[in-house]
Amino acid sequence: MTRVKRGYIARRRRTKIRLFASSFRGAHSRLTRTITQQKMRALVSSYRDRGRQKRDFRRLWITRINAVTRENEVSYSYSRLIHNLYKRQLLLNRKILAQIAISNKNCFSIISKKIIK
Repeated sequence: MTRVKRGYIARRRRTKIRLFASSFRGAHSRLTRTITQQKMRALVSSYRDRGRQKRDFRRLWITRINAVTRENEVSYSYSRLIHNLYKRQLLLNRKILAQIAISNKNCFSIISKKIIK
């Protein structure tokens, strides 16, 4: 039986995988089997970390808001601020509040005083 050489389709598939893994180090960018394993691992990690990134940013915003509220008012916390925001039906999300808290503390204190009253 004669030997069959694989055609250009298999080569094209491998080069496509190699382009994905070109930035990997060592055998992870050269050997086809390890490239496919690393590609699967990389895709799983990126999917997982997209959700984790949202979680981490939310934690960061909450920490920043809490720090500024405790700076301004004595015995006034983040949870009270958010509770009063919902009671007043103000549509300010945590991202916007954190940006205001960092860039313009005076504006943030005015907002929190309006919420308290």
